[in-house]
Amino acid sequence: MPTVAIVDGYSTGSALGRMLAERGVACVHVRSSANMGEYFRHAFRAEDFVDDLGFVPDTTELATRLRGRGVDRVVAGTESGVTLADTLNDLLGTPGNDISTLAARRDKAVMADVARAAGLAVPLGGTFDSADAAARWYTSAIGGAAVVKPLDSAGTDNVHFCHDVDEVRAACATILASTNLYGSPNRLVLVQERVVGTEYYVNTVSQAGVHRVAEIWRYTKRHGPNGAPIYDYEVPVDPGRAEVVSIRAFVGAVLDALGVRSSAAHTEIMVTERGPVLIETGARLGGATLPDVVEKFSGVSQAGLFAAALVNPDSLEAFDDRSPRWARTVRNVALVNPVAVSAQSGDWLSRISELPTAVAVAGNPKAGAELPMTVDLISSPGFVYLASDDPREVERDYRLLREWEQQRCYGE
Repeated sequence: MPTVAIVDGYSTGSALGRMLAERGVACVHVRSSANMGEYFRHAFRAEDFVDDLGFVPDTTELATRLRGRGVDRVVAGTESGVTLADTLNDLLGTPGNDISTLAARRDKAVMADVARAAGLAVPLGGTFDSADAAARWYTSAIGGAAVVKPLDSAGTDNVHFCHDVDEVRAACATILASTNLYGSPNRLVLVQERVVGTEYYVNTVSQAGVHRVAEIWRYTKRHGPNGAPIYDYEVPVDPGRAEVVSIRAFVGAVLDALGVRSSAAHTEIMVTERGPVLIETGARLGGATLPDVVEKFSGVSQAGLFAAALVNPDSLEAFDDRSPRWARTVRNVALVNPVAVSAQSGDWLSRISELPTAVAVAGNPKAGAELPMTVDLISSPGFVYLASDDPREVERDYRLLREWEQQRCYGE
């Protein structure tokens, strides 16, 4: 059995640690920074690790310590661990991603440049260290609908949809004065044209340059109270369907261009009139998911496929990633709190669980505690999977949930 180090075993990385431990794999935990927000830390499962090295600022020393523990692979548990995981694999000589394209897997501007150089469609964009410089470039290069966001965050953290130069300037000023999802200062801001179409995400697992599709989901997002996008719901798409042939080919080319060779990856694309356009790729597991639920209804999850590949790398090539999987209608619905709550009710998760098609709810109710208005991924109360043989039942419960939210089901 291999020994695997997980960098930042939070979010879906927590599920990966559990799945590896269940397979008899010894896992070592490493932290990419001294501090990680409660949003991530509350899901950490210490019992799945034989050792937690914490944060070791000297990467060379950390590599030496991991080598001494017989570590065979280093993987990122969530986005914050991508850079350190790839760096450690390079130092250890263990299977990982191409170190020469490391920056392209975290910096969204470099990512776009590398993908464009490979002949792949990306939004027109630029990076700036001041709101005024960004506004000047926007006026000359775009002049219409734009997206403004941090260079290296995740989810919908500080993503702004803008329509004119004043909105672009204000959004850039806000981002440059704040930290990203992982607590790092935003020293640069990315301004891109807004591409319009149908948005998908593709969760893959790669080993030695062989890519396999584990999951494809179609996003539905909505405008939040401040105009930025927030998650509404997502539905799975069978990977063998005709509508995703071009998506699969495009994502494979993106992974090759970005140097993703041996890791999980989460790629978001927009299918437009001109074909697929890259939004971004993270060389890690997709977040906001319950792998056990996905496996129950499709037979495979990205985390499960990755765990199997870490135990037996040769198994990935034999995996058939085009076979039909989804026999029922499934919808992963983001919970949306429409107004700030001063005192949460303690039973909102139980109430949502009583929806007839609810099969699993992820949330962390804290009776009496404040709950912010949902403006991004972090401020969402959680998510719920709805599933049924009848799509009308799923739609009914989705609409009922949204009614409950408008009636302040989360508290007063």
